[in-house]
Amino acid sequence: MTDALDRLLGRLDPLLDRLEKMLPAAASAPDWSAGTAFRWRKRGGRGFLDPVRHPHAIAFADLKDIDNQKRRLRENTAQFVAGRPANNVLLTGARGTGKSSLVKAALNDFSRKGLRLIEVDKADLVDLPDIVDLVADRRERFIVFCDDLSFEASDPGYKSLKVALDGSIAGSADNVLIYATSNRRHLMPEFMGENLETRHVGEEIHPGETTEEKISLSERFGLWLSFYPFDQDQYLDIAAHWVCALGGKADAAMRPAALLWALERGSRSGRVAWQFAKDYVGRAGAARTRK
Repeated sequence: MTDALDRLLGRLDPLLDRLEKMLPAAASAPDWSAGTAFRWRKRGGRGFLDPVRHPHAIAFADLKDIDNQKRRLRENTAQFVAGRPANNVLLTGARGTGKSSLVKAALNDFSRKGLRLIEVDKADLVDLPDIVDLVADRRERFIVFCDDLSFEASDPGYKSLKVALDGSIAGSADNVLIYATSNRRHLMPEFMGENLETRHVGEEIHPGETTEEKISLSERFGLWLSFYPFDQDQYLDIAAHWVCALGGKADAAMRPAALLWALERGSRSGRVAWQFAKDYVGRAGAARTRK
């Protein structure tokens, strides 16, 4: 009996060794001195923080015609960096209006005061508990940044994000906030059939459970910032700013060129203004070189 047990244990040891190699390793801490921004990466089932060598160095002053959104985000981030209470932030609205740029500007402005940013893809939100465990004992303040966030009902990251925002028995780390951008206010698709779940109680309208579930995720963000499409004057103001920032001249010829550029793209967003400025200044430089 003893010999048989010894033989069995002898066969189990190498099997367990092979199984251990197949399991994902625990997340390891990065070189915190390597940068102020990090990306959560997955390789071979193992998650790790990868330093961003050259973070986008956009400043608050570069973001035009979103003054109220700038002020609110800056105040919230300043509170967080100072160790005071602050909210998770959801930035929603029209594409190309500065939502993600505003978060990058916050990092650029507050990184010298200990702010760090961790960008996490939607597919990796299931790893949020591991990320929080990695940074919870650090003295820096961390923003977990989820860009262009939206979910389908079956996405596993949906519940992980809900728990991270509010609802875990363990609570959240004091040095971690979540900033997310989305084109959807409620982060999940809404369907006509869900209106059939609405109930009328006297004069009151009560949304159905499906709608309430979708709204509940957005409500876990304490601060909502809404962004709207730019009008023509705002678009031209942003285009002129970027032309000058890139070393060009915001002269009389710029205006019709900028309007034509927007017309061809069907949008007057800040992103389109930035793309126009690069093209306009670049072509002007090429023309001077040929002379």
